[in-house]
Amino acid sequence: MVSATGPPEPVPLPIGASPVVAIVSSAGGLAAAGLVLSALPSDLGAAVIVLQHVSPDYKSVLPAILGKLTAMPVSAAYDGQPLVSGHVAVAPSGRHLLVTRDRRLALIASGPYPPSRPSADLLLATLAVAAGPDVIAVVLSGRGNDGATGSTAVHRFGGTVITTDADTSHAFGMPEAVIDRIGTVDHIVPLDRVAPLLLGLLGRPRLGRPA
Repeated sequence: MVSATGPPEPVPLPIGASPVVAIVSSAGGLAAAGLVLSALPSDLGAAVIVLQHVSPDYKSVLPAILGKLTAMPVSAAYDGQPLVSGHVAVAPSGRHLLVTRDRRLALIASGPYPPSRPSADLLLATLAVAAGPDVIAVVLSGRGNDGATGSTAVHRFGGTVITTDADTSHAFGMPEAVIDRIGTVDHIVPLDRVAPLLLGLLGRPRLGRPA
């Protein structure tokens, strides 16, 4: 069920699942991703992937920045890296980030030309195939429509799709493109409700409340 003002009581993922949270964004997304990660505990119980559009010739400092904002360990993704619960893997510049069928990360050169780099669509589509209903896709601020096709794949394979709303998205292009795919989005929430919603979906008590 789509929520426009606040998340409904979320349905936790099945016991025994190995959830993967993929947070994708572009313009304005760094601050948004940092806000979400800062509200998540070190023992989240899910692997986390963060993808932010960045020029391929730019040396990304995202792992260092995000590592100061979250209790979870953060590192740049590397080829063959397994998805580990409670760890944040950040897509590096100059590479598209994909997920293999055994839930490992794979890097391929993005090249000098668009599509958006790294591609949210490639990440989400391959993650959907690899992890199906264990996937939670979170589309934050960004221009363009990257992530809409990938989110559709996540929905098609039984995963959950979350976007921020227009009022709390610095750039609403990416969330809006996903929302325009009718039936794809499960939750449309303000930015400050994303982390509590994730905790609910993962069967965790919200921070600051007794277990």
